[in-house]
Amino acid sequence: MFSFFKSDPTKKLRKTFNAKLEEAMKAQRNGDIRSYSTITEEAEQIWQEIEKLEQEKA
Repeated sequence: MFSFFKSDPTKKLRKTFNAKLEEAMKAQRNGDIRSYSTITEEAEQIWQEIEKLEQEKA
């Protein structure tokens, strides 16, 4: 009945995902390719979690 009060778990993950992508972009611009690759890997893991939650929701 009050399901609209429940928070969307993917919303927080998407925000974290976008922050990781921005952090990776800054690392790449600074020439720190090692940090860029590790941050990008973390972002990919977050994206997989988002896809998993969206598939469960559907």
